[in-house]
Amino acid sequence: MPDLYIDADACPVKDEAIRVAQRHHMHVFMVNNGGMRPRPESFVQQIVVNNHADAADDWIAEHVAHNDLVITADILLAARCLERGAWVLGPTGKRFSNDTIGTALAMRELNAHLRETGESKGYNASFTPRDRSNFLQMMEQMLQLIKKST
Repeated sequence: MPDLYIDADACPVKDEAIRVAQRHHMHVFMVNNGGMRPRPESFVQQIVVNNHADAADDWIAEHVAHNDLVITADILLAARCLERGAWVLGPTGKRFSNDTIGTALAMRELNAHLRETGESKGYNASFTPRDRSNFLQMMEQMLQLIKKST
């Protein structure tokens, strides 16, 4: 099985992703800027990077390999991981792919512009139980696709 990389600083589905990874015998890298409690699972490796704004993203993008799975809400990191041949899933169950990343990047740019001009307050939607369920379903589907492709 491939490895699982979790952009862990603000990820609301860490525990769920680890449970699924355990079922699939995956090695997990939880990458963060510190302040997280150590995990008891032997297959989970916590990577603590410095407080540089993109340090966790840089670490993941440098280490991820073809057919690995990355959990992140960061669209720029998603694009970098897709370039390396990884699979990328957002915490709400949204799959990023080479076909969808261009639109996601454009929307990110548009939303940043709207926030800068005051047209948008930039509120994020609350994370819901439905999001958690969508995530679990999509992660399982993606792992089945990864197994078929290897």
